[in-house]
Amino acid sequence: MRRLVAWNVMTLDGYFEGGSPWDLGFHETVWGDELQEFSLEQGKEIGTLLFGRRTYEGMADYWTKETGDIADMMNSIEKAVATRTLEEATWNNTRLLKGDAVEAVRELKAQEGKDVYVFGSADLLASLLKAGLVDEYRICLAPVVLGGGNPLFKTRDRQIKMRLEDTRALKTGGVVLTYAVGG
Repeated sequence: MRRLVAWNVMTLDGYFEGGSPWDLGFHETVWGDELQEFSLEQGKEIGTLLFGRRTYEGMADYWTKETGDIADMMNSIEKAVATRTLEEATWNNTRLLKGDAVEAVRELKAQEGKDVYVFGSADLLASLLKAGLVDEYRICLAPVVLGGGNPLFKTRDRQIKMRLEDTRALKTGGVVLTYAVGG
């Protein structure tokens, strides 16, 4: 069985996106050689990148225009999109998961292979977390307070316990935190 790992950059006040879609300027505060190296290390663990539709469309638009090691990784790796509305996936190596996202991801996790990673996609993650399908969160905590935006955690109906597995301080002031879900 594959693990499902959620990866994101988050502000100190819990936002992964500013007040408008793709408002990610605060990512620059943590980006540097260390986070690039960490991202490439993670890439070796990824069998499938999983996105919700909106995140997929933004990622596809961005990464298909980029070059370099991370762009090569993002463009070549297998991707899956949980969607009810998207009819066609244009980003290479992408398949659509139509219908019930929770059941589709349950089946994806049951397959053999490397881990499934979710980037962004907070709404999808909330559903997967509630269904008990998220195994680990890796969060790069950015030393920024936005005061508003799109929160990473949208589980207002119950408390989710997590167990700290690892920390990695970055020279930029960011900290990569790894938590096992259900700790």
